[in-house]
Amino acid sequence: RPFHIRPEGSESGLYAQTLIIATGATARRMSVPGEERLWNRGISACAVCDGALPLFRQQVLVVVGGGDTAAEEANHLTKFGSKVIVVHRRGELRASKVMQQRLLANPKVEMLWHHTLEEALGEGSLESVRVRDVRTGADKIVPARGLFYAIGHVPNTAFLKGQLTVDETGYVITKPGTTQTSVPGVFAAGDVQDKRWRQAITAAGTGCMAALEAEAFLQGH
Repeated sequence: RPFHIRPEGSESGLYAQTLIIATGATARRMSVPGEERLWNRGISACAVCDGALPLFRQQVLVVVGGGDTAAEEANHLTKFGSKVIVVHRRGELRASKVMQQRLLANPKVEMLWHHTLEEALGEGSLESVRVRDVRTGADKIVPARGLFYAIGHVPNTAFLKGQLTVDETGYVITKPGTTQTSVPGVFAAGDVQDKRWRQAITAAGTGCMAALEAEAFLQGH
């Protein structure tokens, strides 16, 4: 200490005795045609956040992915949609056996194996998606009012360049029950250190924890 924080493009920067990292995580996108135009108009990366919106009630919904997150979010969406179609490029899921069993046993879930998402279609909001069979190359249009990406998040930690301890996927590791990082005086809050919950309210909670811990750290030094 003091820590030197240099914003991109700046030659000087700021100095601080404590630092809270709260840069979040970015949802992976597919970057298919129509995605940017229809984002938040039927396309989302958080079923828990958006699934209950009136836009998706009693509608056909599509989930892209094959891991635990995809299985969990597809099951969650069956509470609101009339049918949930899971698009997966392989013939089997990567999700745990328990999550697979729960998903495949749900009568409102339809699996679309060996398919990839190619395009999002619609005018003011999502109306359908174009998918491709990876075995035959054939395309087809699937009517849907909701499209949910469940292909993971990327924590925004590249700028740290190894200065803090992170896990194998880049999330900042904090001491259990705290926001303390591997460097004394540096704390992490929100999705940058939370790969499980990823909700605004939990991020705000850890933000409060980090602020209180930073204050206590300063008082103790």
